[in-house]
Amino acid sequence: MSPKRERPVSPLGMGHAPVKDPIKGLSGVLSGTLVMEAITVLLILLVVLKVDGGEHWTTFNWVYITVIGLAHLALAFMQKRPWALWADLGLQIPLIFGFFIHWSVSVVGIMFGIVWFFIVKLRSEMVQRMRHGYLVTQHLGADVE
Repeated sequence: MSPKRERPVSPLGMGHAPVKDPIKGLSGVLSGTLVMEAITVLLILLVVLKVDGGEHWTTFNWVYITVIGLAHLALAFMQKRPWALWADLGLQIPLIFGFFIHWSVSVVGIMFGIVWFFIVKLRSEMVQRMRHGYLVTQHLGADVE
């Protein structure tokens, strides 16, 4: 087994705490993504109503979709909480497994699941860069020799 490679420290050194915390800035991206996802999920109601002459329009189906859409919208306003990212990811599960209502629910869940994968990857990369002193804002106002 090869040893895990760690990134070296930035050429400018570790620096100090970032002037603006990028993780706090990410909460706006998370909120925006949830609002877009809520709109998309609520538009699935039209698909369920119109496709196959409304055959899939049952009380359970429209309540299921509406509750998930409203949960996305409500969670968009709670992104400052430490557990919010996990809740965002958890909301993808009922969408991905929503094929029992209509296949379009799963398609939306998979598409936004990919989006959330990239958001989590972006957050991980930001944390790594901050840990090794690669953020520009960690070196603002510092004397470089």
